[in-house]
Amino acid sequence: MSGEQRELTFRFLAEPTDVNYGGKVHGGVVMKWIDQVGYAAAVGWSGRYSVTVAVGGIRFVSPIRTSDLVTVTAKLVYTGTSSMHFAVDVRARDPMQESGDRLCTHCVIVFVALDAVEGKPIAVPAWKPVDDDDCRLAEYATKVMALSKDIEQAVARLRPG
Repeated sequence: MSGEQRELTFRFLAEPTDVNYGGKVHGGVVMKWIDQVGYAAAVGWSGRYSVTVAVGGIRFVSPIRTSDLVTVTAKLVYTGTSSMHFAVDVRARDPMQESGDRLCTHCVIVFVALDAVEGKPIAVPAWKPVDDDDCRLAEYATKVMALSKDIEQAVARLRPG
């Protein structure tokens, strides 16, 4: 049933095929994981096929090593008419240690739900903040996406055309 799954977590081990020449997981691989958990969370919330429309504020804070236990969590923090904004955290730790997980990457990813017939945006269940943390997260998501839009417009002005 749509509108009930606000948060989703994927867990897995970083594999040797995920790493770059420096021995750390590729940023592109991390972005793929973010998109996968975001997609599953968006479909879980909307009950509809959904597509990525934006990623904002992505920060690579700490590297992920081969064999680290990786946790990727997407939490719904804002809904528009057809859009869903998720705050995503990527954390990692040595699986042989009980503690010591570290934030590796963070961003906001936005999905839009599409109807099955024409592939046009379709309304999603509304989400409303219920406490101060939710209000802060919703405000954060809108600020990150506004900043990303400002950057995109600035870059567009620099293009010859």
